[in-house]
Amino acid sequence: MGGNVQALLKENERLRTELDREREQRLVLAREKAALADRQTELAEEKRELEKHVDILGEKIAWLTAKLFGRSSEKLTAEEKDQLRLFNESEVAGTEAEESQGVLVPSHTRRKAKRRPLPESLPRDDVIIDIPEQEKLCGCGAALVRIGEDASEKLDVIPARFRVIRTIRPKYACKACEGSGDEEKPAVRIAPMPLAVIDKGIATAGLLAFIITAKFCDHLPLYRQEKQFARIGVDLSRKTMADWMIKVAAACAPVMQAMAGRLRAGPVLQIDETTVQVLGEEGRADTAKSFMWVARGGPAEAPVIIYRYSPTRAAVMAEQILADYEGYVQTDGYGGYDAVCRREGLVHVGCWAHLRRGFTDAKKKSSKNSGSANQILALIARLYAAEHERDRFEDEQEFAVHRRRQKKSEQVPPSTALGQAVKYAGSQWPKLVRYLDHPALTPDTNAVERAIRPFVVGRRNWLFSGSPRGADSSAVLFSLIATAEANGLEPYGYMRRLLTELPTARSDDDYLNLMPVRS
Repeated sequence: MGGNVQALLKENERLRTELDREREQRLVLAREKAALADRQTELAEEKRELEKHVDILGEKIAWLTAKLFGRSSEKLTAEEKDQLRLFNESEVAGTEAEESQGVLVPSHTRRKAKRRPLPESLPRDDVIIDIPEQEKLCGCGAALVRIGEDASEKLDVIPARFRVIRTIRPKYACKACEGSGDEEKPAVRIAPMPLAVIDKGIATAGLLAFIITAKFCDHLPLYRQEKQFARIGVDLSRKTMADWMIKVAAACAPVMQAMAGRLRAGPVLQIDETTVQVLGEEGRADTAKSFMWVARGGPAEAPVIIYRYSPTRAAVMAEQILADYEGYVQTDGYGGYDAVCRREGLVHVGCWAHLRRGFTDAKKKSSKNSGSANQILALIARLYAAEHERDRFEDEQEFAVHRRRQKKSEQVPPSTALGQAVKYAGSQWPKLVRYLDHPALTPDTNAVERAIRPFVVGRRNWLFSGSPRGADSSAVLFSLIATAEANGLEPYGYMRRLLTELPTARSDDDYLNLMPVRS
């Protein structure tokens, strides 16, 4: 009896040991399963991150390919416009309605475009090509009578002609008394030299205007102009011309002051900036990037464009440009403008072109998100069409409704191009919709970007400014040329008149009349 009990206890102990061992194995398996599940989750997350990284790299490759081989224009092709209609039910309905009416356009032969006539202001030299005298006699013996003529015009060019102006001032003296009879006046009398922007030297107003126009309008660096002068036997160094530019800019300071006042007289002022390399800046390497700021404002019928050089992109230059100004300030999304525009009296307006650029880039970079980008681009295109027709409010409200719907229905990774464009739109939205507040406002800052483009083109040729003084003088001369062109004035003619009349200007009215604006 006792032996059976002892055996049962041993068997029970064995079974309990096996059960404990099995439980431990199950716990180990459970921990391993949990670890595998965690690892699976980690791998899935790594996979998603790698896919995002692949998408971003794909976007970069597509972007570089588009930069190298694609078209740079943001305008939509005919095929893209057809695709965008898929996201615009009202336009599609309108198109279908037009098609159902069966409007027929008769075929026609396109006429060849006529060439514009040559300007009447150009001088004409007549060259008469006549038939020989013996052919002016008819076979019947009578003389032929001239009944008309056939005239055609061709454009000829004579390279720039230089001349030397000799200024001769006769001297007078009295041989009888040798000046003792009129001691209040000098013994030798001579007429004073005419006032000039540059008193001494060989530069006339015409020569200075020629050099300024060549550099700041035609983007011809001074070293190339030096070679041009050398070809005609004139020794005129780039250093001399650079010194002249600085002196001319200094003499134009009162005109620039008058232009600054006119710049702030309009309801809208647009600002933009671009980089420039300037040598010899105190405490900075020659390779450091400086900035050229550009502001466009004034009355719509007589705009003013002012360039300002600054060693940095700090907002202090924007503050100087906006000093005493009250009205709308339209800029891109650079954060430096936000703090400046918090001042009372300023209303900050955004730029739809920069927003559109982000979605255009997203469409180019990724085919995966092109549909979403196309929807936004379609709505922006409708906004511009409505702006052209001056019927903005309804379409803008529709864009806002669609944007809220889009934001809720689609989540995009913020690291992708589309995600960055959406983020930019969200941060700029309050400023973007303000372009509806005043009829003088436009959706974008394209006007000031067009004003800054000549500087960018010129920068590719002359690469850098030789000194801060040179950069300041370039800003003045770019301002005069750009404003003249914006007002439809011929740059050389304006600069010649300005430099001729500037030395005798004295009053504020004189300087106002010398501004390159339409009166």
